[in-house]
Amino acid sequence: MCPFLFAWFTGGIIFIKAALKISLKIYNWGTKKFVSDLVAPSFVSMDAQPHVLIQTGRGANRVPLINANVWTIGRGNENVLPLLDKCASRNHAMIQTIGAGAFYLIDLGSRNGSFVNGRRVTIPVCLKNNDRITLGETVIEFFCPESIDTTPESEIDRDQTTDTKMLHSRRLITVVVVDIRDFTRMTQQLDEQVLSEVIGTWFRKAGEIISHYGSWVDKYIGDAVMAVWIHSTSPGTDQVPTQEMLKPFYALYALSKMSSELNNEFPLPFTLRVGAGMNTGYAMVGQMGSSEHPDYTALGDTVNAAFRLESATKELQLDIALGEATYGRTPYAAVLLPFKQHTVNLKGYDKPTVTYAGTFDDLRQFLSKIRIEHPDSSISS
Repeated sequence: MCPFLFAWFTGGIIFIKAALKISLKIYNWGTKKFVSDLVAPSFVSMDAQPHVLIQTGRGANRVPLINANVWTIGRGNENVLPLLDKCASRNHAMIQTIGAGAFYLIDLGSRNGSFVNGRRVTIPVCLKNNDRITLGETVIEFFCPESIDTTPESEIDRDQTTDTKMLHSRRLITVVVVDIRDFTRMTQQLDEQVLSEVIGTWFRKAGEIISHYGSWVDKYIGDAVMAVWIHSTSPGTDQVPTQEMLKPFYALYALSKMSSELNNEFPLPFTLRVGAGMNTGYAMVGQMGSSEHPDYTALGDTVNAAFRLESATKELQLDIALGEATYGRTPYAAVLLPFKQHTVNLKGYDKPTVTYAGTFDDLRQFLSKIRIEHPDSSISS
C-alpha cells in the first residue's frame, strides 16, 4: 500500500474512533454533567484507575471511580449512574470509597436486591478487582487494580493542588460506633429479600443522618457503622464549642429513632434495636483523596475504645456507653444527662474502664432539656 493511502487509512480509523467516543458521550440529566464514555467492548481500556463497566445492549459504559466518595446507582435520573432498567429500583445501591482505596457496595433497600458474584448483598460488601455486580437486569463489572492513583494524569499536569495526598495529623475527635442488635438472629428468621430491604434501608438512612450532623461513615464492620467528628478546638486549649460537641448526640438519637420507625415499615420477627459506644480523645487522622474531595479516616486507641464501649452496652443491658472523656466534655452532662457511672472490663485493656451509660430515652430527655433550658446550644433536626 502506498504511504499516502496507508496514512489516510490509519488516520481515518483514529478519526472514526475519536468521533465515536465523542458522539456516544453519556449525559446524566440528574447532575447535568457528562459522566462517561460509551465504547465498544474492543475499545475498553483496562487502565490503572478504579472504574466500573456497565454492560448495555450497545456496549460497555465505562465510568471512572475518581474525584468523589459516593456513586449512587438506580433507575432515577438523580443518580450519578442512572440505569435504563425497569427491574432496578429508583435508588437501588451505591458504591462508596472508604479509607485508602477500599470500595464498598451498599444496597439501599432495593426491591429486587443487589448481588456480587451471584450472592445477595445484605450488609455493605468490600469490592474486589473483577467483581461482578448485578442490579435488576443490569450487570456491572468492578475494576480496581492493587496499585492505583485516583487522580488522572491530565489533572496532575493542569493543577498540582488535586494530587492524591495522605496527610496525618493529631486531632481531637469523637467516635460513634452503632451496631444493629441481634443481627444474626434476624438473618435466621427473616426472608432474604425482606432482610436485604430492611438492612439496606437502615444503612442508607444511617449514612444520611450522619452526614446531616456533620460527619461521615468512616467504616462498615458487618452490621455496624463507625462515624467520626473532628473537633475544632480553641487556640491553646482543647475546648470544643458546645454545639459541635452535641452533634454526635443528636445524630445518635436520630439513628435510634430511625431504627424504631423501621419496625412499622417491615414485618420483623422482633423489634429492631441498636446500641452505641461513643468516645472522645486524640487520634491520628489521615486525609486521603484530592483537595476538592477529601476523605478522612481515624486510627488509635480512641477508636478502639469506642468499639469496646459499644460491646459493653450488651453486658450492661443498656443502649449507650460513653467514654469518660466524652462525658466530661458533654455540655451540662452533670446536671442534665441522666446516665449513670459504671466500671467495665474492656477487652484488650488491663485496667477497668469508667463509662457513663444509659438508654435512648435518657438521651431524648437530655436533648429535650437542652432545647428548653439552653436554646442557644440546641441544634435543629
